[in-house]
Amino acid sequence: MLKDVIPAVRSMKDFEHAIENDHEYIILLETRLSQVESVVKYAKQHQKKVFMHADLVQGLKVDEYGLEYLIHNVKVDGIISTRGNVIAIAKKNNIIGIQRLFALDSYALDHNLEACKKIKPDYIEVLPGIMPGILKEITDETGIPLIAGGLIRTREDVNNSLNNGALAVTTSNRELW
Repeated sequence: MLKDVIPAVRSMKDFEHAIENDHEYIILLETRLSQVESVVKYAKQHQKKVFMHADLVQGLKVDEYGLEYLIHNVKVDGIISTRGNVIAIAKKNNIIGIQRLFALDSYALDHNLEACKKIKPDYIEVLPGIMPGILKEITDETGIPLIAGGLIRTREDVNNSLNNGALAVTTSNRELW
């Protein structure tokens, strides 16, 4: 079960720092295709579960075959994507699918909520995650567990998100890990 803060890794320095802390999960946001196997293997040797943001793997075509590689060869524990078809493939392969949703305006929010109701991801990651009212609205509307991400800068931001419906918060801010 996800809880509290999940390190969102953007660089190898961040990765090294995330490996050293006691969080169960790590999110790999930006990486190169040539690195994914070794990075995930190393994380697993340190008892970490890895969620890969498939849309941000440089050199990977995010289609059924690219996801097959991440799931069966790399053995990621979950896939994050803004694309519903990617989440559907993750779920079909029995790994965690996290739908990343950008709450830019009312139209985008309504459109994304309808897509989430159809796809039924395991989790919805809402960006920016600093909008307590929107987090509660999404939780009430979908019943799907939420992760808050984006613009999480302080412990108060973390607590506000957790107190308003998020099960966990993702952040690349090492001080909050």
